[in-house]
Amino acid sequence: MNAPVNAPVNVPLRPDATPRLEDFPYRLSDNVRFADLDPNQHVNNAVYATYFETGRVTLMKDRSYGLMPEGVTWIMVRLDMHFRAELRWPGTIDMGLGVVKFGRTSVTFDQVVFSEGKCIASARSVSVLLDEATRKPTALTPEILKSFQPWIRLGVNPHGENLT
Repeated sequence: MNAPVNAPVNVPLRPDATPRLEDFPYRLSDNVRFADLDPNQHVNNAVYATYFETGRVTLMKDRSYGLMPEGVTWIMVRLDMHFRAELRWPGTIDMGLGVVKFGRTSVTFDQVVFSEGKCIASARSVSVLLDEATRKPTALTPEILKSFQPWIRLGVNPHGENLT
């Protein structure tokens, strides 16, 4: 049986598929803080937005990576989180981030929080490049796009097609 002409060659990444930390090229570690807990004695859902922010900001605001030239900044415009397991204190977390899509003025990331080898939470976030003077979205430059290349999630073509 022949596949339809417009059928994708590869199966797209499913958002509900369990992520693997090794698929995320940008990684950092942190501690779970006692202050992160809610009355149920696990990390409060709102704290995960801070974990994801730490991953994005640590990468994007480090000027040595070339992702934020003078005169521009990044703002997050969307964050979709998927809570997968409880996280308790004390403990450590490993955070991962990978680019999955480029827009004209935006970059979309997949992000994860792991603890003890288990994916605790995942997210998809969208950040927009903003001109600091006008406070308006501005187009990604070829230099910025080139600087993002090391941070593309394994198996993804951020220009539209999945590679796995």
